[in-house]
Amino acid sequence: MTTEQATPAAKNQRTLVGRVVSDKMQKTVTVLVERKVKHPRIGKIITRSSKYHAHAETNEFKEGDLVEISECRPISKTKAWKVTKLLEKSKAV
Repeated sequence: MTTEQATPAAKNQRTLVGRVVSDKMQKTVTVLVERKVKHPRIGKIITRSSKYHAHAETNEFKEGDLVEISECRPISKTKAWKVTKLLEKSKAV
């Protein structure tokens, strides 16, 4: 068996990209993930959204930031995702 197959990072983790909508908790951010789906009957493209609580060890992520989150073990009752990288900082208004 090769070392690539034996490492735990080789399993397929889901990753999602979304915007931080809340950073009021300690070590946790709320990420809004939007996806476009085609309506089965009408055929119109509609937007579906979901909110995920993600673990952020350092409180460096602020509202409006575009981040990538990935699945991890459950950290709390509602938190089973962690922020892996910052894709874009929010633009200050």
